[in-house]
Amino acid sequence: MKIKAINPNTTQEMTENIGRVADRYTADTTEIVAVSPARGPVSIESYYDDYLAVPGLLEEILNDPDEEFDAFIVACWGDPGIEACREVTEKPVVGIAEASMYVANMLGAKFSVATILPRAKHFIEAAVIKTGLQSQCASVRCTDLTVIETETAREATVEGLLEVSWQAIEEDGAEVICLGCAGMGGLDEALEAELPVPVIDSVGAAAVLAESLVSLGKSTSKIMTFKPPRRRK
Repeated sequence: MKIKAINPNTTQEMTENIGRVADRYTADTTEIVAVSPARGPVSIESYYDDYLAVPGLLEEILNDPDEEFDAFIVACWGDPGIEACREVTEKPVVGIAEASMYVANMLGAKFSVATILPRAKHFIEAAVIKTGLQSQCASVRCTDLTVIETETAREATVEGLLEVSWQAIEEDGAEVICLGCAGMGGLDEALEAELPVPVIDSVGAAAVLAESLVSLGKSTSKIMTFKPPRRRK
């Protein structure tokens, strides 16, 4: 099995970490190829960044002429352009936001998302609503971290995530925490060592679910919503 994990931003250090995390959680027989688009924002922290990332993301999915890959992962917590991604391939496409929430929903009655700076809160809430799990989402709690800082300032990221996770648990009733940024990949165990609830590594959840869909032999439905875009001038 071969899965392409696409970091929709162009920060290579984050892309490499996404690959390591996805590889850690998948079987030895599954090959993870982590990539960044040739063009796009260096990080995604706003709707503008989100939309700017989509053309490069789509190019990475369309760039599979020999059908080399069995599934694709969209490794940004807003799941940018995921509907369009599903239109241009029959292969399973899994977003890390939806994957983390689906897993969290099976482990507790309420989950919270611990994420980046407050500017992104509405953006993150929109991803929750799109997935249809807003009634199970206790809260979205924001740190003061940028996307890049989650990758480059790991100790500060753990401290910030612990602070907002405790707030979510004690004040919002969260029973599970979703890590709301691909840059937070690999921090779940350090956080679980300090928290009384499960912590979901969103990249890991997406990798395992993508692997499972391929193992089940399932592909994206093309009967209506996600059928290929109609060609026209």
